[in-house]
Amino acid sequence: MGDVDVDLAEIERELSRIPEVTAVRLVTDQFDRPIEVHVLATPVKHPKQLVRDIQSVAKVSFDMELDHRVISVVQLDNGNLPEAMQGGGVATATAVDDDRITVSTVSTSRSGLRCTAKVGLLRAEIEEIGEADGTVASGNINLLVARATLDALSRHDPRAGRLDVEGAALQHLGTRSFATASIVLLSPPYEEVLLGSAPVRSAGPEDAIARAVLDATNRRLSFVV
Repeated sequence: MGDVDVDLAEIERELSRIPEVTAVRLVTDQFDRPIEVHVLATPVKHPKQLVRDIQSVAKVSFDMELDHRVISVVQLDNGNLPEAMQGGGVATATAVDDDRITVSTVSTSRSGLRCTAKVGLLRAEIEEIGEADGTVASGNINLLVARATLDALSRHDPRAGRLDVEGAALQHLGTRSFATASIVLLSPPYEEVLLGSAPVRSAGPEDAIARAVLDATNRRLSFVV
């Protein structure tokens, strides 16, 4: 991706010139890189085509590579902003996320003092299984699940080979339990810390650990070159 050294308002204005687009808002990370692109548009064109148009304008006008997974398109039936913003409009379509990676399976098996964690990640009906092996020491199981998640992620996207697990744990807030994950992105000579979290659901705490890892990495990884 090219250096993001232009005014974000200028990028929003340029993207808004696309005929079907009525409004654009960009959300950036601490390095001023767009991690979310929210677009309101008329329902004239298919959302996937709109996303491609947005990517093309960003590339040609600003030498900016926008991953389609960070672009969210909402189409309004009359081309106006929602009522809360400008008196009218009903959303009829939402984000294009065909390539979104989700957790399909999480399991751990113990044999003596050893434990193997396996995590399956699904993208566009393709499942990749990652594994991690280690001891059954207290607190290590969460780390193994997190590492198995990164292993599966790297099978979907080789750029995930730059990621490593710094920590993974379960925490309680009020009456709810959450999984948190701290992931390190290696960009020599720098290291960037990515944080993610996910609530514990009926699938259990190990599933939440895997989802916390994805929460930490799913937007940032698209900007790794």
